[in-house]
Amino acid sequence: MIKVLITDDHPVVRQGIRQILAEYSDIEVVDEAGGGIELLQKARETLYDVILLDICMPGKSGLELLKDLKLVRPETAVLMLSVHPEEQYAIRALKSGASGYLPKSTLPEELITAVRRVAAGKKYITSSLAEIIATDFDQPGDKPVYQSLSDREFDVLCHLASGKSIKEIGEGLSLSSKTISTYRERILDKLSLKTTADIIRFAIQEGLVD
Repeated sequence: MIKVLITDDHPVVRQGIRQILAEYSDIEVVDEAGGGIELLQKARETLYDVILLDICMPGKSGLELLKDLKLVRPETAVLMLSVHPEEQYAIRALKSGASGYLPKSTLPEELITAVRRVAAGKKYITSSLAEIIATDFDQPGDKPVYQSLSDREFDVLCHLASGKSIKEIGEGLSLSSKTISTYRERILDKLSLKTTADIIRFAIQEGLVD
């Protein structure tokens, strides 16, 4: 049996994933976590084969929790799930130790395939992500400037680029507006930009948002 822990701050999402996985006799959802502290506590107490982890978590982001998980349970496969396009987070997640990355729009059959593959100790990437990686490989040169951003700064960049306000981002990440503003200033400085509008244009040009 593949023992799975589902981590998402939305109960309805956890329930939906649980129902999908329950249809397969070789996969057992043995636990759920709605936040980072709960996730890390359960990971310390129980050995899972696969942990499903949402990128967008309140407090610590999914990428930050991923790094914490790899310290606690380096042998456990972590499959990242996200509503965001693969261009935004997938490469960062894989570099941080994720075994795979799936958009939440993925068909149930692909989720099952991914869970089985990472449980077997392999990596799982979608065909669209493979194309992105291949394109980057075919076009060597300087890395995109946004790769100089920390995971949290990159997270805030993507939220700003999607049109969210400082207050909305803070509420979504369980951080103060002041903290989000500080991240915004760091982003502007590192990318040599001046305004939020510049951030949105930059993200569009880099293919980080539609």
